[in-house]
Amino acid sequence: MREVARAAGVSVSTVANVLSRPAIVAPATRRRVEDVIESVGYVPNGPARQLRGRPSPIVASVTLDLANPFYAEVNRGIEDELAEHGCLVLACSIDLRPAKERQLLKLLQTQAVRGVIIAPVGADPAPLLWMSRHGMAVVLIDHPRAELDLCAVAVDDVAGGRLAGEHLVGLGHRRIAFLGGTRDAGPVARRRDGVREALAAAGLDPATALLDVRVPLHPPPLVEAAASAAALILAATPPVTAVVCLNDTAALGLLDGLAAAGARVPADISVVGYGDLPFARRLAPALTTVSQPKYRLGRAAAELLLDEARPGHVHREIGFRPTLAVRASSAPPSAPPFDASKRIDW
Repeated sequence: MREVARAAGVSVSTVANVLSRPAIVAPATRRRVEDVIESVGYVPNGPARQLRGRPSPIVASVTLDLANPFYAEVNRGIEDELAEHGCLVLACSIDLRPAKERQLLKLLQTQAVRGVIIAPVGADPAPLLWMSRHGMAVVLIDHPRAELDLCAVAVDDVAGGRLAGEHLVGLGHRRIAFLGGTRDAGPVARRRDGVREALAAAGLDPATALLDVRVPLHPPPLVEAAASAAALILAATPPVTAVVCLNDTAALGLLDGLAAAGARVPADISVVGYGDLPFARRLAPALTTVSQPKYRLGRAAAELLLDEARPGHVHREIGFRPTLAVRASSAPPSAPPFDASKRIDW
């Protein structure tokens, strides 16, 4: 570092800032130092820097399922924010398995990472609280803080479910299905609660107006599991005229299953997704869905994690409100309802 500093005409501390906190260095100075670093082939020794008391540049992003496009965009927001501060993101998936989450958190503790941004699936917050009390920054993402002494970033999923339910009730639907999971993570359960609230507010009894359909979330692939649920939904009595899906991936699978059964969307049955993933507007019909600020969610979580290292930091929650993107997959119910006995096999 001293050689780099001499060659660039800067102090050693400026070189250190370029390596660990590049955002605070003037762009021209940063480029000069980076050019020298490249020319001399200098590579910082990470473990040695940590032994000198410098924080690790590695932050773990622990999500429910890396195969879910929602978390890909969340991780992009996390990565973009942390990269501006010289940090590297280690993306991990817990596959909705509490045991895997516990094992992963223990491993991260031994690696002395700077912090963890996590969408937890386990009910016991003790490992996260222990990590926070022992100097590791912990931020909950897509999960309310509740009473935990941790930072959190969350979307109001109850409000999102309520938006979907109010939209369908406003169109005239009185019997709605919620396509969820056999092991629902917290966000999905809150979305279902929001749909129930919308039905109750409209004077309907959620016990009879809402059909609760659950499919495995992991494995098999969610698209396939959701497609298999189409037959159950179409055969329901009294008939279901609309479905709210736990996410857009489930909605994609359901649309495939409904088409295979000969049901037309939205003429025979309306479908609403959740998440507003990039493919939602390109489906045929274009998917009505609850939109979440996925990228902003990731950046906000990374900002909170970085803020934990500053003096006077106070744990807090940043909340986002979902919106409804109304497209072609939802419409008033037809009369009479779709007859599941007239199935068409493709």
